[in-house]
Amino acid sequence: MRPTALFRLYRALSALALPFATRRAVAKLRAGGVSAERAHERLGHATQLRPNGPLIWFHGASVGEAKSVLPVLHRITRDHPDPRLLLTSGTATSAEAVAGRMPQGAIHQFSPLDGRGPMARFLRNWRPDLCVLVESELWPNLLDMCAEADIPVALLNARLSDGSAQGWQRFPGTAAYVLRGIVMAHCQDARSRDHLRAMGLKNAQQGANLKSMMGPPMIDAVTRARAHADLGNRPLWVAASTHPGEEEVVLASHARLLADDPDLCLILVPRHPHRAAAVRALVAKAGLTLAQRSTGDGDAATAQIYLADTIGETDLWYTLSPIVFLGGSFTDVGGHTPFEPAAADCAILHGPHYTNFTEAYARFLAADASVEVADGAALTPAVHALLRDPDRAATLAVNARPLVQSGDAPLGELAARLFSLADTHAKDLHD
Repeated sequence: MRPTALFRLYRALSALALPFATRRAVAKLRAGGVSAERAHERLGHATQLRPNGPLIWFHGASVGEAKSVLPVLHRITRDHPDPRLLLTSGTATSAEAVAGRMPQGAIHQFSPLDGRGPMARFLRNWRPDLCVLVESELWPNLLDMCAEADIPVALLNARLSDGSAQGWQRFPGTAAYVLRGIVMAHCQDARSRDHLRAMGLKNAQQGANLKSMMGPPMIDAVTRARAHADLGNRPLWVAASTHPGEEEVVLASHARLLADDPDLCLILVPRHPHRAAAVRALVAKAGLTLAQRSTGDGDAATAQIYLADTIGETDLWYTLSPIVFLGGSFTDVGGHTPFEPAAADCAILHGPHYTNFTEAYARFLAADASVEVADGAALTPAVHALLRDPDRAATLAVNARPLVQSGDAPLGELAARLFSLADTHAKDLHD
């Protein structure tokens, strides 16, 4: 199949943009505390040696995608002898989130930029036998160069918005060319499956959402008790994965709640911890007292706001609190997964904007497993009601439990299929 004129244009424009994208990507990693050597992994320069044997390359762009695929990596390691696993992601926070959580022997690298130079260096060094793209990453140069090198590609937990699908469907020839190397498409919802099929990917199938298969948080009782004691053993609620424009709303709600319960503590978990300084300024403007997790500033036992600005501890905050407001849902971000707080037995509150998880939230609402609040004015009475009626909060949590699937069977099926695709490719190369 020959590249279309539109694809050739994309390839030319991406080459022109590469120097600017490189500077920006490296600067972001360096600002996040990543060494210069590791930051240049974005240009395809490997900092570890490729192990011998068939290798599966998983790519998850950011924290959520990288974390969601960890159970698959562990299942492959459990079920198959000595697998070689490579996980790439694009941000410093995602690297921190998976550090120490990957199976023994698995390697993390920062993902190459979608330019032919970085991608060629990356593929030349790692020589993957299967490329697995997690969620919504459809980078044209990556897909094209994998197809050129006869490296099969699998889409895992694929999610494609209406807007993205419409863009691809306007150019069916280019879509067919770019997607030609995809041999498996596991979609997290029917909408994404239908979009991919309309784009010509007839093998697209709906399956279990990876984020519903993460299991209960692995927080031991001692850690939980210590954290609760540090916070003064007070009543708590959590606002998690908040974005700009949402912290002001949540802080105003908490200020109103304090009028009835002066001991109440809000654990505020911004989606991006590097925004901690901006969030601190908002807390000060609201006239509330603050303690900050990352710096140890303030008295956690008495502070009205506990700013949880660290990586990889969200599960701890979920296990401490019976009530969680999920951010990204008062803005056009599109919401965040309800499965993680559900697995921690939380009563879930969220706003009306959750296009990223439309089917999931529809199931939660139908099962009386979450409560949708229209805005900040509605958030205050919703939190107040659950604080005053713990039985209602417990009912929401109990109703959510069946929606968090047992991951054993679907994980086993996914792991077996991915390992088989990689193993088959490796054997074909040696035949």
